[in-house]
Amino acid sequence: MPRSSSVKARIVAIGNSRGVRIPKPLIEQAGLADDVELHAEHGRIVIAAARRARAGWAEAAIALHARGEDGLLDTPAPAFDAEDWEWR
Repeated sequence: MPRSSSVKARIVAIGNSRGVRIPKPLIEQAGLADDVELHAEHGRIVIAAARRARAGWAEAAIALHARGEDGLLDTPAPAFDAEDWEWR
């Protein structure tokens, strides 16, 4: 794995927020696209590639089915529609 680049930057005012310009080569090296997620750790702000919505759900459903754990959590509603309704 190649060594990560280190670049000094200044936090600047952007309207009511603050921001940092990130050089394009650094973004490319990290493999980031337009959408990212941010989270704070002690002394740092981490920028990570945004996860896809529902990422991993299909694989999790397959694993649940394989373990026989894919049943309903709630009891089914009574079958009140089993017979035709008579409108008056």
